[in-house]
Amino acid sequence: MVELKTDNSIDAMYVAGQVVARALTAVREAADVGVSLLELDALAREVLREAGATSPFLGYRPSFAPTPFPGVICASVNDAIVHGIPDGYRLRDGDLLSVDFGAELGGWVGDSAVSFTVGTPRPADTRLIATAERALAAGIEAAVVGNRIGDIAHAIGSVCRAAGYGIPDGFGGHGIGRRMHEDPGVPNEGRPGRGLPLRRGMVLAIEPMLVASGRDGYHAAADGWTLRTNDGSRAAHVEHTVAITEAGPRVLTAR
Repeated sequence: MVELKTDNSIDAMYVAGQVVARALTAVREAADVGVSLLELDALAREVLREAGATSPFLGYRPSFAPTPFPGVICASVNDAIVHGIPDGYRLRDGDLLSVDFGAELGGWVGDSAVSFTVGTPRPADTRLIATAERALAAGIEAAVVGNRIGDIAHAIGSVCRAAGYGIPDGFGGHGIGRRMHEDPGVPNEGRPGRGLPLRRGMVLAIEPMLVASGRDGYHAAADGWTLRTNDGSRAAHVEHTVAITEAGPRVLTAR
């Protein structure tokens, strides 16, 4: 069931979303050659502590997971698409890092992700990330009253496919509010004019995921959490929490 949020609820979600924005900004600024993923996770925990917020990621265990998630960030490096566990890996020059982060504050959740390169960027990675961000912007632009979920999916998928990138099958965005994952699902590819109508008060986490090689396949790593590309090609993941309002889409996790 899709819960429609009131204006006051959306305002409260914005407060949670800004905790997410601050944490991702801090993590991105701290990510440098030699810095470990655990150090970035510790920094994000500190942002949560200072805000009086908690993590919807820490201890999360969906049906597919062999263990509860141990971090407050997902840190996915190079060929990792999503759900990377923050560990002792130290960033290297040229790494592509995707960081996903959520915060719960006042009973409401915000969720966002960013991809960037560490040190010297590869031109191919710069293009991949820029395309992911364009796909996210296109999805957000389509998140208006009167459109349908398929319009968001089509907007995202069109940008990704036109650039020659793959889209991991079965993964995409979701509704968000009191819980991190709510109805409806928001695919990253689809047909326009199809699916659930978009209504004022819906809040969605819109999150394109792109694979550089153009292939859609992926596999679970040995940790049971990290999803990696099948061919070792690099991936990018970006996300914002977006409220659908009469005035247009409102990005609650804007940085």
